[in-house]
Amino acid sequence: MSLNKLLRTSDSWSLLLVRVSVGIVICAHGLQKLGYFGGGGWDGTIQFMTSMGIPAFVAALVIIGESFGGAALVIGLLTRFCAAAIAMIMLGAIALVHAKNGLLGQGGFELPLVILGSCLGLMLAGGGKWSVDRMIQK
Repeated sequence: MSLNKLLRTSDSWSLLLVRVSVGIVICAHGLQKLGYFGGGGWDGTIQFMTSMGIPAFVAALVIIGESFGGAALVIGLLTRFCAAAIAMIMLGAIALVHAKNGLLGQGGFELPLVILGSCLGLMLAGGGKWSVDRMIQK
């Protein structure tokens, strides 16, 4: 895929709204895993995730992907790539953590499913109006 195709996006305000709202939520979850907002910090999160059977390197990728991928979505930098990474994280979260709890309720997969769907849309459409991708493409 060429860089031009990766950065191409429409002038849609709706994509801006989806990108920023999903980016803020995902970035906050990543920062929580780094110890902000009362989270367990890098070591605590890795330990917690490995106790659920998730390999340590995957746990590290989740922390990095959520923190930096979420921040990149907020500004619209490499939107399709970051949305794809976050979609994979959400697929893993649903399959490995949330599916056993059902769709709704404590630990359910409703939020990861909404984020997954939003990221799939961003993968297809790009970052929209006011994205770094759009500014670079021009």
